[in-house]
Amino acid sequence: MGQMTLITGAERRRRWSSEERARILAAIEEPGAVVAEVARRADVCTSLVYKWRREARRVVSASGFARVIVEDTPCSPSPTREPELGAIMVEMNGARIRIGANATAALVAATLKALRS
Repeated sequence: MGQMTLITGAERRRRWSSEERARILAAIEEPGAVVAEVARRADVCTSLVYKWRREARRVVSASGFARVIVEDTPCSPSPTREPELGAIMVEMNGARIRIGANATAALVAATLKALRS
């Protein structure tokens, strides 16, 4: 038979600290990790782990910051260097930005918004 946790008293819900949430979210991001297994080991409902992950991603995307790689190359097109397939190349205000094919819509929108300002 499975394990059962009995919570007594007025408080019926468990509270998870920010450190515990961060530890669990880091564990599900490891290569080969299965969310259900990580949740079971931490004694957390799988749907709650997915909710924490959605909230964490929403906070990151709402910040407007994205990872940027700056290349010290001239803005003129180079005949030897072809853009990767499925990439978007944007030249604006003297800057050239390459957005990969796997970029999210929020990342593309934030990048273009940053270039306009």
